[in-house]
Amino acid sequence: MSNTFVTRLFAVVLAVFLLTGGFAGAVSAQEAPFGPTITVAEGETHQGTLEVVAGTVVVAGTVDGDLQGVAGTVVVTDTGRVTGDVGVAAGSVTVDGAVGGDVEVAAGVLDVGETAVVAGVLEAGAGDVRLDGTVEGDVTLGADTIVVGETAVVGGSLTYDAQRFSLADGASVAGSVVRDDSLVVSTPVFGVETDSFALPQWVGAAYGLLVNLVLGAVLLLVAPRFAARVTSVGTTQAIKSGGVGLLVLVGVPVALVLLLLTIVGIPLSIAGFLAFGLVLWVTTVYGALVLGTWLLSLGEYESRWAALAVGVLLVSLVGLVPLGGVLQFLVLLVGLGAFALALRGEGGDEGDESVGAVGGDEAQTA
Repeated sequence: MSNTFVTRLFAVVLAVFLLTGGFAGAVSAQEAPFGPTITVAEGETHQGTLEVVAGTVVVAGTVDGDLQGVAGTVVVTDTGRVTGDVGVAAGSVTVDGAVGGDVEVAAGVLDVGETAVVAGVLEAGAGDVRLDGTVEGDVTLGADTIVVGETAVVGGSLTYDAQRFSLADGASVAGSVVRDDSLVVSTPVFGVETDSFALPQWVGAAYGLLVNLVLGAVLLLVAPRFAARVTSVGTTQAIKSGGVGLLVLVGVPVALVLLLLTIVGIPLSIAGFLAFGLVLWVTTVYGALVLGTWLLSLGEYESRWAALAVGVLLVSLVGLVPLGGVLQFLVLLVGLGAFALALRGEGGDEGDESVGAVGGDEAQTA
């Protein structure tokens, strides 16, 4: 959305929404293709393609067709069978059963167990991949970590791109094992194929920088006094702001999940998650403004536009280095907490008095 960190954080919030929806009850795949939990029970057969949107999808019986969809978790148990293709995007995907066609996955974690048999090809883009089962066709994997266990059998070639890759001595690969840094993995969801490819990291950082600058400019132009109040609270009460930000970051999703468990609260909860995602983006920019203001104050220089540019640029650049996400997280916490405190009325006097300085464009030197 705004930068890599906020995008991942919003994805986590969305995943919490999907996964905790499972407490609301289970729905048979014969009843509806969407819900908290979709189950094809052992001994049950779903005729035709199964397209799902759910918190959890469990196939313990037979899907006589393709399995396609988006979910928090997808599991094909050791008794499960999909006669066609599997094309899913999910937080985690586990395949322990039989797939008569291809498996194409975009996931945080992919686990192909010892009892799994995939008759076609396996293509996946994931955070972590473990392959212990049988794939009769080619295997193409792009991930941070790939582990091919000693029970794995690959009937074709194995092409991969990973930061960490291990191939056990007992694993069987009939074709070649090749690393390819330019992998493109195609994952069909609801019959539409989307090619995912990795852009250079600087492209994402530059885009995030531009979008955040635009949002920051809008915030300063539309509500300069409130921006000054947030900046005043964040710079003078950084520790308190960070603590409040952490409480809000944890408390709001929990409250929205509890609201989700009530039938009447479901629409409000969904709207709340969307609104909270937007708030996280806005407060990340406010946090960058606080950081820029503090840095400029060390040189006794005050300008809201310079503070915005310096803060957003620094937050974007640190995302390119190891552990940079820690600073981005702290910036978010301070910005979120200062935003909450300013809404409560703190920093009012300071904010009003500082509009001409923090909100102005003039430079002041000692």
